[in-house]
Amino acid sequence: MRRNRKVKIVATLGPASSSIEMLEKLFLAGVDVFRINMSHTKHELLRQLYDDIRKVELKLSRPIGVLADLQGPKIRIGTFANKEASIKAGDSFVFDTDDTPGNAGRVYLPHPEIFASAKTGDSLLLNDGRLRVEITKAEPNKLTTRVIYGGTISDRKGMNLPDTVIPIPALTEKDRADLEAAANVGVDWIALSFVQRPDDVAEARKLIRGRAGVMAKIEKPSALTCLEEILELSDGIMVARGDLGVELPLETVPAKQKQITRAARKAGKPVIVATQMLESMVTEPVPTRAEVSDVATAVYEGADAIMLSAESATGAWPDKAVATMDRIAQSVERDSFYRSIITAQRNEPQPTSADAISAAARTISETLNLACMVCYTGSGSTGLRVARERPDTPVIALTPIASTARRLALGWGLHCVLTADAQDLDDMVARACRIAFAEGFAQPGQRIIITAGVPLGTPGATNMLRIAYIGKDGAAGN
Repeated sequence: MRRNRKVKIVATLGPASSSIEMLEKLFLAGVDVFRINMSHTKHELLRQLYDDIRKVELKLSRPIGVLADLQGPKIRIGTFANKEASIKAGDSFVFDTDDTPGNAGRVYLPHPEIFASAKTGDSLLLNDGRLRVEITKAEPNKLTTRVIYGGTISDRKGMNLPDTVIPIPALTEKDRADLEAAANVGVDWIALSFVQRPDDVAEARKLIRGRAGVMAKIEKPSALTCLEEILELSDGIMVARGDLGVELPLETVPAKQKQITRAARKAGKPVIVATQMLESMVTEPVPTRAEVSDVATAVYEGADAIMLSAESATGAWPDKAVATMDRIAQSVERDSFYRSIITAQRNEPQPTSADAISAAARTISETLNLACMVCYTGSGSTGLRVARERPDTPVIALTPIASTARRLALGWGLHCVLTADAQDLDDMVARACRIAFAEGFAQPGQRIIITAGVPLGTPGATNMLRIAYIGKDGAAGN
């Protein structure tokens, strides 16, 4: 099966999409990577979903990526005597360490680290940013605030602190247990929520121990101040626009999305654009025009993947939402302006042999109008360096390692094929030609370009280019 687009699609699983029948429908509709939200998934269900995905993978003979998304620390207020209270703009409202039920003037805040870090002038956001208060006096056990945007506040509502770096780890005890369960099951990516600093990513990487790729979710303003350092420690990035849009002024989010996407592309790390992409399709069979434009913008920007959340997890039209996203992406990539936009954003190759070879392969393939590029990759790093080039020529990534093929399912433009390691150079060329023909990328008489490392099978040793002709029935020609 060959996708007719370069950008990949990530779909979140949930009640609407947990059956093995729906998993197959979603994959056939266009899903490349399935996301399992650990906020709502017990370990038993995690194992069941993973096993079912692998059954679909076996049936359809295509690598499928699985991403486990950790919940991260959730900051919530206490309860109210009447379950809720109404606060008005201009009112004074207090957060304190008294665990008795609150009222219209105060409420319990069970997070001592906030009292230690918050300062006068900081904003506190409640109920997904619908209510905003500003601290007028910060004391060790009490935060007095002035209400900026009022409304109804109820039990256990979440709190965001856009102006405050809180000394709490990105991994809670639940996250640690979920991380271990996901890594043991065999997921390909683990997403880390509410990253504030590079140390958060470093901690997760130590716990994962190479068993999965580390995906840092950028949803805190503090993460943007050290984005390069977070990128260096991560294997991929997610632009999590939900909380980012709560903690930043809404009008700044599109620019931040571009900043994060371009930084990830420069680093050669996969980047996912997520949240509310086709939100109306949770209940409606067609998206709004604005949502279509939003998806298209991410594709034009060269994101590796675009993601569905509630649309596929709880929506009434999960497979239709995927098919719609697939059509939008294909339409954008056929647009006459698309290639010039992608090319204009291309970064100079970094001073490594893998980057130099990948850049040369792209130039040669486009100059000679070759049928496709074939790259042999063990760890997946060569595949991602080729994807960083955003070539117009189709790319086949060949690997003998199933976990590498599945992880590369997230990489822009990569068609991953699981195959045995080549025995020698002749076998390498013959295998590349045969697979390019069998997968529908090249016909007899056409030429392909092959990248590999010599000695064969040496990780990170990409140092060779070879142009080959496709002969009769896909054999290597002369």
